[in-house]
Amino acid sequence: MTSATPFPGSDNAPRILTAGDCTLLVEFANRIDADTNARVLALARALRARLRTTQGLLGVVPAYRSLSVQFDPLLISHAQVREVITRCLDMPVIASDAAPRRWDVPVCYGGAHGEDLHALAEHHQLDPAQVIARHCAPVYRVFMVGFLPGFAYLGELDPILHTPRRALPRPHTPAGSVNIGGQQTAIASVPGPSGWHLIGRTPWRSFDLRHAQPFLFEAGDEIVFTPINEDEFARINALHDDPHFRPQPRTGGHS
Repeated sequence: MTSATPFPGSDNAPRILTAGDCTLLVEFANRIDADTNARVLALARALRARLRTTQGLLGVVPAYRSLSVQFDPLLISHAQVREVITRCLDMPVIASDAAPRRWDVPVCYGGAHGEDLHALAEHHQLDPAQVIARHCAPVYRVFMVGFLPGFAYLGELDPILHTPRRALPRPHTPAGSVNIGGQQTAIASVPGPSGWHLIGRTPWRSFDLRHAQPFLFEAGDEIVFTPINEDEFARINALHDDPHFRPQPRTGGHS
C-alpha cells in the first residue's frame, strides 16, 4: 500500500492493491461521487502520460472510484509499477486542459423503445411525462465505460428515480437502450442481457467499429438527454448508414 495522499479533502489515502501477475489496482474513497471520480481520472491522465516513456507499462482503465494499471511483468516489476503510481499520486492534481465534452443525446422514451417506462412511473407514483422530465433534467457525468464495449455508466440520477433492478432480467435489450438500475442510469452500447429498466433508446451508436476511435463517450464526458419522437429517431438512425457520419459533442474537445 501507499501512504501518498495528493488529493486535498480525500477521506483516506489511495490504496495500491495487487490484482494479478500483471495488474495493480488503485482504490480511492469507498463511495461513488463526482469528486472521487475526478481524482481517478486525474491519476489516469498522469499515468497515461508515462505510457510511452515507461517500458512495460501497458495501459490504464479508470472506473468509478478506482483504476487498474496493466503492465508486462517481464519488463517491469510490481515494485517499479508501484513506484510510478506513487510518483503520480505525489504530483499536484492535474487539471484537464479542455472543458469536458458535453453531448446532447437524443432519446425516444417509452413505447417500443422504452417498455418499462410506464411500470417505473407507477412504481414511483409519477406520470411517464414526469419521469421523462426528471430523467432529462440533470447534466450527467460519464463515471466510467465498461461491462460491454462503450457501455456508459452515468451519474448522478435524481434520487426520486432510484429503482431496484428487475426481478427477472431480460435476455436481450437493444443497442442504444437508456436504462435505470438502482441509483444509476446508463446508455447501452451493444445488444445484451440486462436487469435494468428500459425507459428509452437513443439512435446514436456509442460503439462503432467503423471508426478509428470506436467509443463515442469516455469517462469525464457530460451527457444531457433530449426527448425525441419516433420519426426523429428513425431519421437520426438512418444517418448512421453513412460510415462517415458521427455525432459530435456540443462543447469541449472533439470525437
